[in-house]
Amino acid sequence: MLIGLLAVRVALGDGGNEADRQGALQELAEKPFGVVLIWAVGIGLVCMMLWRLSEAVFGAAGPEGDKPTKRLASAGRCVFYGAAALSVLTFSAGGGRSGDQQSRDVTAKALDLPAGQWLVGAVGLGIAVAGLVIAVQAARRTFRKHLAMGGASARWRTAVDFLGVGGGLARGTVFAAAGGFVVYAAVRYDPAQAKGTDDTLRSFTHTAAGPWLLIAVAVGLVLFGVFSWAMARWREV
Repeated sequence: MLIGLLAVRVALGDGGNEADRQGALQELAEKPFGVVLIWAVGIGLVCMMLWRLSEAVFGAAGPEGDKPTKRLASAGRCVFYGAAALSVLTFSAGGGRSGDQQSRDVTAKALDLPAGQWLVGAVGLGIAVAGLVIAVQAARRTFRKHLAMGGASARWRTAVDFLGVGGGLARGTVFAAAGGFVVYAAVRYDPAQAKGTDDTLRSFTHTAAGPWLLIAVAVGLVLFGVFSWAMARWREV
């Protein structure tokens, strides 16, 4: 939600913190009890990591939760949330770099590896495809199968559908664009072309739609944040 709100401010020409994880953490740090909030976010991400790890080891909820592909996907998410948790806890200890700089540094190191150009290209393509999958799944409302809303009213179901579709489309768009930039960095053999969340979001303002596309994506990210609260309330685990 914070990243989406920061992106709206960017689209409206307001300066301030970067529209990425580090910027969101900085935004929290500037508020009353900010340190407590940041530690709460870090602990929450550790819990997410352990939850995904449990799915990888014991299987996820649902009739197909034991499938190898489901377990592998949960293992990947475990690594993702572990890295996010480390980033937050590092920030709370007074360290950390911007997401854009981290993307460029990781890309530069990967390009120097044997067959690094192919490796970076494959990773970027994977991120872009994952973004497309996220968007398609959101449009198809596949998230419904993970929700236990038997006792919820039709109004709540409609609201959650709206949040899930709008938020998923925005999230998928960001992933797809970020992956595309990584592929471009591999093709050009130029790590500077890789972009983190902030630079990816800002790139939307350079399209024909101008800042309006960024505003649409930013609002979608806020919707996804609210949708995450709904998932915390009704998800079947």
